[in-house]
Amino acid sequence: MNVDDVIAERIAAARARAELAKKQRAARAAARKRGIAIRNAAKLRNRNYRTASPPI
Repeated sequence: MNVDDVIAERIAAARARAELAKKQRAARAAARKRGIAIRNAAKLRNRNYRTASPPI
C-alpha cells in the first residue's frame, strides 16, 4: 500500500462523511419545516376559534 492509496482512502472517507452530513442537515431542515407548518396551523386554528366564537 503506497501513500497515494492511503490518501485516496482518506479522501473517499471525507467525501462519505460530507455526504452523510449533508443528508442529515437536509433531514433536520425538512423536520423543522414540517414542525413550523404544524405549529403555524395550530396557531391559526386557535386564533380562528377565539375570534369566531362570540363572547358569552
